[in-house]
Amino acid sequence: MKTEHDGERPGISRRTLLARTGAAAAALAAGPVLGGIRPAAASSWHVPGEESPHKRTWMAWPSSYTIWGNLLSKIQADIAKLAKAIATYEPVVMCADGSSAASQARAACGSTVTVISSVPVSDCWMRDTGPLFRVDGMGGLDAFGLNFNAWGENATSFYGIPASAYDKDRALAQRLAAYTGVPFAKASVVGEGGGIEYDGDGTLMATESCWLNSNRNPGRTRAQIEAELLSRFGASKMIWLPGVTGQDVTDGHIDGTARYIKPGVVMVQLAGAVRPDVWSRNAQAIHDVLVNATDARGRRLQVLTIEGPDVLPRIAAGKQADFLSSYMNWTVTNSAIVTTQFGDTTKDQAARTAIAAAYGRPVVQLNLDNLYGNGGGGAHCVTMQEPNR
Repeated sequence: MKTEHDGERPGISRRTLLARTGAAAAALAAGPVLGGIRPAAASSWHVPGEESPHKRTWMAWPSSYTIWGNLLSKIQADIAKLAKAIATYEPVVMCADGSSAASQARAACGSTVTVISSVPVSDCWMRDTGPLFRVDGMGGLDAFGLNFNAWGENATSFYGIPASAYDKDRALAQRLAAYTGVPFAKASVVGEGGGIEYDGDGTLMATESCWLNSNRNPGRTRAQIEAELLSRFGASKMIWLPGVTGQDVTDGHIDGTARYIKPGVVMVQLAGAVRPDVWSRNAQAIHDVLVNATDARGRRLQVLTIEGPDVLPRIAAGKQADFLSSYMNWTVTNSAIVTTQFGDTTKDQAARTAIAAAYGRPVVQLNLDNLYGNGGGGAHCVTMQEPNR
């Protein structure tokens, strides 16, 4: 979920229209996180890089009118479009909240997408709410959760969505791990999968604005948060990046600006003409840190760049500042990269060419204007890969 400041009120940028649906603000309340804490993982356990082979992609079907109001059908249409595209390249399993929602999802997604109704979900942001799967290189698989708390309860403070609307997503990581039959642990820090990038080879990168934030980890030092994340991901080095606090519901997730392509190689999107200055400056600052960074293996990072769109011809001028104009929020599949196009012919083509060259895989670009605009999130935000063991 990445969005930009709307120029009127800091923070209202992910779903500005949702506040008009009449959802009343509720008292902030963190739902219970299920499961106990296990000892820190042995170093052999690690989260593989996203370019590694997948068993399947997990997604979640949005069906809450409390969260989405009249936007719900448009968001569902984009989720279905994306799921069908991913299913061309690897299995997709869609979690739906009960039998009625499952029937709706099956009708929209078609027979190539498997829909289950036994793992309850609140919303579609599987990257932030789902489990992170780890492998040990010897056929083992387990998972951990990051204690999702609705982006520091920003969903309530920004949009008046009741905190209880996300209760099922607070427990989703453990429930989905149980469904897959793998051991589960909860981390001792609070955050989201979209707030951290990992190369599968010992290095993490994340924005301080997400993790060193009192709405997620009050009283925790950077060193404490870093140690826990390194342990859970099976990594040995963290690259901390600047971020943006209070301008979107995520407090500046990294996955709209910088992504790992493979160990030693990252890509950064520098701003196009439509992106507000606060995000343009932050993208340049992230780039400047990465070009001087080394990873856990001592390699100087190779930093590739693309530029965001200069025009959004399908989006009304008054809504462009809120629009997630990021090609970077792609999802990786076993044989293709699925991302978006914005109708800027020149920039769309340049991004497709650069991403395809970086990965050595074809790039599929979809029109996902409702998800990226009204939802403020992209293809990466609504997917979670399960690696092959």
